[in-house]
Amino acid sequence: MAKKEFIRVGEKKIIYKNPAKTVKQKADTTESTKSNPIRLPTHSSESFEMVAICMQNIEDDLEKEIFDIGGKQIKRHKRAVSFWGDLSVLYKANIWLRTALKVLRPLYSFKAHSEDELYKKTKEYAWENLFSSDKTFVIDFAVNSKNFAHSQFAALRLKDAIVDRFKEAGKERPNVDREDADVRIHLHIREGFVNISLDSSGEPLFKRGYRREQTAAPLNETLAAALILKTGWKGEKDFFDPMCGSGTLAIEAAMIAANIPPNYNRTHFAFEAWADYDQELFSRVLGEAKEAYKKPKGKIYAQDIKNHNLRATNLNIDAANLTNYIQTQRADFFEAKPPSTNGIILMNPPYGERLNVSGDLDSFYTQIGNTLKHTYPGWTAWVFSMDKSAVKNIGLRAKNKVPLMNGKLPCSLLCYELFQGKRIDKLKEK
Repeated sequence: MAKKEFIRVGEKKIIYKNPAKTVKQKADTTESTKSNPIRLPTHSSESFEMVAICMQNIEDDLEKEIFDIGGKQIKRHKRAVSFWGDLSVLYKANIWLRTALKVLRPLYSFKAHSEDELYKKTKEYAWENLFSSDKTFVIDFAVNSKNFAHSQFAALRLKDAIVDRFKEAGKERPNVDREDADVRIHLHIREGFVNISLDSSGEPLFKRGYRREQTAAPLNETLAAALILKTGWKGEKDFFDPMCGSGTLAIEAAMIAANIPPNYNRTHFAFEAWADYDQELFSRVLGEAKEAYKKPKGKIYAQDIKNHNLRATNLNIDAANLTNYIQTQRADFFEAKPPSTNGIILMNPPYGERLNVSGDLDSFYTQIGNTLKHTYPGWTAWVFSMDKSAVKNIGLRAKNKVPLMNGKLPCSLLCYELFQGKRIDKLKEK
């Protein structure tokens, strides 16, 4: 267990016990009523608040990851985790966090009930100290308020405030670039509460850069990483994806096992356009990450019945520089022998347009259950599915069931322990 930390923030005491538990606070400041702009750190070692955005129901995995990179004052929210750290922690968050979609840096929180009030208060902020006039910017927005009926107009007024602030400061006005902006600003309005943040990531962090070719309905990279983390597998035993599609699960598993940061090879982050970007510090963080690589103990196998899927998998593995870590083969899961004697199976069975088998979905899942039971004794199988009805046809008792979301679709990750002989006899042995 991690040592307890007691940290004073104004008159508020925050107690962080361990990475698996949330922070307890006397007051929740997610929606602040203060109208004072947040002062930017003057030194790279000075701490500030950050917010990592994630999919629903994987906040606990993200929280543990943030603890591991040195985040402090960690607090779990719905689809987000807030934390404090210096610039090095910000850089680590962007290259190391496998389950985060973006990392935001809060700037300004206040109350506003009209577009004019939003304009007035945001023009108070010293935007010219954040980025220079030669940098382009764009505003991403999420507005849910009866006071701001037209969300695009609220974003437009924020844009006007930023541009006018630059002009009043005697600077050239920066240009807006909706396609490839240097600086991304995030506007969030809920009723009368306004939160403005800098997006430190730019492109979403699930865009690792290795997806050269994809198959139908590919699995999101951050969700794939979360599925692996929830199994508890860290590379100590063999890993097998028998229906690999474009290889996302195997690739994410290889990076976890080898302790490779998921975004190490990314060519650009939005924080590189900020005025306080420290290139020397970022290079040092990258160097330390490379030194953390390790050789996995278990082997990683990716298999699919379709030639097209295996081609996509091999192209993506090569793009991720992981050809030495993953073994691939074309085979039918229902007929092939296991790749080794034991390990964990993690599969995302095809559905919808990915499902190209004879018979209906129920019989397909029945085949999965029969194959697991008779061909893979000694293994632990995890099945990710969005069809609650079909998954019942596996016919095995799930040891664990983890509710998740794939976009807006509810889904489940189910764990099955596969015993030699009868399950009841194995339980008696325990």
